[in-house]
Amino acid sequence: MGRSPCCEKAHTNKGAWTREEDERLVAHVRAHGEGCWRSLPSAAGLLRCGKSCRLRWINYLRPDLKRGNFSRDEDELIVKLHSLLGNKWSLIAARLPGRTDNEIKNYWNTHIRRKLLGRGIDPVTHRPLTDAATCSCGSNFLGLRAGMLDFR
Repeated sequence: MGRSPCCEKAHTNKGAWTREEDERLVAHVRAHGEGCWRSLPSAAGLLRCGKSCRLRWINYLRPDLKRGNFSRDEDELIVKLHSLLGNKWSLIAARLPGRTDNEIKNYWNTHIRRKLLGRGIDPVTHRPLTDAATCSCGSNFLGLRAGMLDFR
């Protein structure tokens, strides 16, 4: 019933990637392109599974990846796209060249979400917290008011 998990083999490395492994993966992808990830590890002489190689390449080693902090324009675009698309990180990443879906998701959860909450904005609805916490009868049903949240 389906494939067996790729990293259960006894001869597969599972820890942090070494510089030598990164160099082998980069050299192989440059020479042969992004092809079949399942056969890449043995062809490149790596003791990793194909999924691990693919994720390492996509999230860390691709030459077109942007490194460093997000710009203010990127911040604003992420907030705008999140209000339209929700947590569809791959769709958001497609509109931010050089940024990965995982990187954007992590940045949202560690930075932008906190900024919005600090400004009294619900990061899910993108509306003021007082509006989001108020039911249709006008009572504050969650008992939240702006400034009641502690961000330590």
